[in-house]
Amino acid sequence: MPSDPPPDSPPSGEAGTIEKITDAILEFVGHIPDTREERSQEPAKLARARAKSASMTAALAAGGLALPPGPLGWLTILPELVVVWKIQAQMVADIAALYGKTAALTREQMLYCLFLHMAAQAVRDLVVRVGERFLVRRATLQVLRGAAKAIGVRVTQRALGKGIARWLPIVGAVGVGAYVYFDTGEVASTAIELFEREVEVEPEPPADGSAGHGSANGAG
Repeated sequence: MPSDPPPDSPPSGEAGTIEKITDAILEFVGHIPDTREERSQEPAKLARARAKSASMTAALAAGGLALPPGPLGWLTILPELVVVWKIQAQMVADIAALYGKTAALTREQMLYCLFLHMAAQAVRDLVVRVGERFLVRRATLQVLRGAAKAIGVRVTQRALGKGIARWLPIVGAVGVGAYVYFDTGEVASTAIELFEREVEVEPEPPADGSAGHGSANGAG
């Protein structure tokens, strides 16, 4: 007969984890961070410096949360994600400001910047490149939730994979920190590519959600 799993085995409620992450994403992107940065004459240089600083901060935060071994480590997965997303979102807002795009920054762009590198299929319809400019399609809450859930599936898969590292204190924490450092760099690259070009934002869709997207006459 198969033996019962040890009491400190990783959680098996993947569907519940996906829902929690989906809800966290929606709540998270609903609030665009304020920024103290201003439009710069050298936005690319300052954006790269901001990306390096944010990558280090996020890596240290994630590595610290990954230190508890065993079941305690599993409990830190969602808090780690939220902490890292906050750091990355602030970085995105700062990079947008350096390029003079603060007024155009929307939740759709935040989703796009944070998750394009890991869940491109989920966000590709929210921000579309047209020639040398980007078109931001404002989405209803239903569309955003669908995108967030698709992202949640991908994030959960990665989080559970990284969760194995939590059974290896110190060594696992270093690995998690290194991963988050690289991940934050990818977010920065997406943000820089987006904001260094013209960004056109569509009007918001009707409140009743009768249309998936607005027309293409948004602000630049």
